[in-house]
Amino acid sequence: MMTLSKRRKRAEEVMEVLSGLYPDADCTLSSDGDPWKLLEMTRLAAQCTDKRVNEVSIGLFEKYPTPKDMANADISELEEIIKPCGLYHMKAKDLKESSRQIAEEYGGRVPDTMQELLKLSGVGRKIANLILGDVYNKPGIVSDTHCIRISKRLGLTDTTDPRKNEEELSEIIPVQERAVFCHRLVNFGRDVCRAKGPLCDNCPFNSYKCSID
Repeated sequence: MMTLSKRRKRAEEVMEVLSGLYPDADCTLSSDGDPWKLLEMTRLAAQCTDKRVNEVSIGLFEKYPTPKDMANADISELEEIIKPCGLYHMKAKDLKESSRQIAEEYGGRVPDTMQELLKLSGVGRKIANLILGDVYNKPGIVSDTHCIRISKRLGLTDTTDPRKNEEELSEIIPVQERAVFCHRLVNFGRDVCRAKGPLCDNCPFNSYKCSID
């Protein structure tokens, strides 16, 4: 692994290139700026495309427009709506319980600290960092599959462990850049640095001689 100073220098190069490619990168989940909707959509997005989550969420939030409504949902009806997103038994349970927690324990407001977010059903650090960065302007590293894969390939990190990846990137990515940096990695991962069949010939970082796992 490169020294910290060399990783910081490379991170600056990567951020500059990605900002040119994706100047307006943002979360691809269409939550209409509603923190609770974004929270539940991130749960649905596990092993599912954002496009499908956006499609399913239209009907989901029409039927359950508030945390209280979803907390009182019939679990079988909730499962049926979100079934196209996969893992629907577990996801429905988490959506219903996290909505109950928000409605009853937080007065309908999504909490704004890592400690409180992690108390919500189905919420881990990845989701919590997304909420903190996109909703409360407290950006952290959203260590998802794109972030882990690309940052390791580019030599910014040396791990596939989500928590260690978050820690290593936090050493080299300025706080104010973290949220948008992670959104840009998602776009770059879909367009170029794919998990399977990466377009290395068209990659602006091919001089790094990345190790494709």
